Amino acid sequence: SIKAAAKQVAEDLMTMYNGNQLGGIPGNLPAPYYWWQCGAMFGSLIDYYFYTGDDQFNDVVTEGMLFQVGPNNDYMTPNQTKTEGNDDQGFWAVAAMSAAEQKFPDPPANKPQWLALVQAVFNTQALRWDTQFCNGGLRWQIFTFNTGYNYKNTISNGILFNLGARLAMYTRNQTYADWAERVWDWTEATGMMNQDHVFFDGAHTDKNCTDINKQRWSYNAGVYLLGAANMYNYTNGSDTWRDRVSLILNSSNNNFFSQSVPNVMVETQCEPFNTCNTDNWSFKAYLSRWMAATTKMAPWTYDIVMERIRASAAGAALQCSGGSSGTLCGMKWTEGARYDGTTGVGQQMSALEVIQSLLVSRVAAPVTNSTGGTSRGDPSAGSSGTFDPSLPQGTIQQRDKVGAGFLTTLIIISGIGSVWWMIA
Repeated sequence: SIKAAAKQVAEDLMTMYNGNQLGGIPGNLPAPYYWWQCGAMFGSLIDYYFYTGDDQFNDVVTEGMLFQVGPNNDYMTPNQTKTEGNDDQGFWAVAAMSAAEQKFPDPPANKPQWLALVQAVFNTQALRWDTQFCNGGLRWQIFTFNTGYNYKNTISNGILFNLGARLAMYTRNQTYADWAERVWDWTEATGMMNQDHVFFDGAHTDKNCTDINKQRWSYNAGVYLLGAANMYNYTNGSDTWRDRVSLILNSSNNNFFSQSVPNVMVETQCEPFNTCNTDNWSFKAYLSRWMAATTKMAPWTYDIVMERIRASAAGAALQCSGGSSGTLCGMKWTEGARYDGTTGVGQQMSALEVIQSLLVSRVAAPVTNSTGGTSRGDPSAGSSGTFDPSLPQGTIQQRDKVGAGFLTTLIIISGIGSVWWMIA
């Protein structure tokens, strides 16, 4: 079954996490993974509970999500802030937003609540909106001394857009929708999104964002897609937002799905060239996640999206035949049962998200605070943060940027891993 396949992939994913073990730090993955990817992983496991009802990872997820909130409950945790970017912080908020929307069990009453955590991150980032360069936009980095402070990347701004649109849906607060509109307009005005709704990586402040980096990553399309779908729903079916959703879906099909193996997702910037890094391997997880979620906000997209999800999930399941267990997932879903030889958190997350997305028609739409949502908010959370983006730029630290079969015993029939047999 699909649930059995997702369970195997999720259990294999959790063998790569040591934050719940003696000596481990809750909410941290071991090297070479950066802090943001653990927040993204928890987002995948929140989705896993939503789609399958299997709560075996819930306590670990809640522990890690709360351990990393930081002293101001805004995911500016002291053990990460010196290398933390806006996109890093944002991925934790994205996971918390899903927890609120999907009624993931609320934390204890004396702990920070999912919605309030999202609002805190949103407010801290709104304070960082930088009009000194490029007429607006979030910088990639938060602190002046980190390499990349002079770069405004699409994923940081896309997450702010995504959260603004989803907070508008959840709270019906127009201020969040206004922010979503502002980020969208800025993305379009800078050329980080072109007229065909193709999203590029970012640009530099010292060039006033005129030097667009034309790299195309799947998660940029995904983060704007779901935000646009929420705005479509929030505006009661606006033709403008419907057109935007449609155009992003079309550009995604042209840029991130194979032409030779129809409807199978490919990270085209690196996958065909074997140049993907630890971060890149996880990007298809987010496009899969946000495409599936889009069908709940814009139901007319269901057939279009699911044609691609079904083909991609079949390819992903065929790749889950590697590692010492014979169940770890590779990333080249177009290769079918010919395992690509790679393993990692990103590969597992991507397979998990696309496989469990097959269940999207069986779950309810995301809740809001007027349709059964229970997560408590705090609209002023994070708004007391301080940050002056006009401070002098500096560079002292280099780091990779975010954006710049299945049974306990392996079953192989005719060389095909058993995850495939579960979803076929």
